[in-house]
Amino acid sequence: MAAKDIEAHQFKKGQSGNPKGRPKKPDIDQYLIDALNDERNGIKAIEAIIKTLIAKAVKGDVRAAQELLDRLYGKSSQRITHAGDTNDPVVINIHGNI
Repeated sequence: MAAKDIEAHQFKKGQSGNPKGRPKKPDIDQYLIDALNDERNGIKAIEAIIKTLIAKAVKGDVRAAQELLDRLYGKSSQRITHAGDTNDPVVINIHGNI
């Protein structure tokens, strides 16, 4: 392809290739609020979800029980102790997959 052909199809200096920009994402927060407040058979979706979670926890579902406890009381904090010279810098190594 000739250089002149390429130049003819390039954007002019200072001209955007997408002048309207990226399309706006839908307002998912409002959609979720509306969906959770949607009432069918006399019960809101959020109430049905909570009742289901409680029923699973009572039957022994550990993950359901943990989720309820975390939501009610917050997740427990992890204590970290430092057992070195207080004047030395602290080095933190994090191992894991990304």
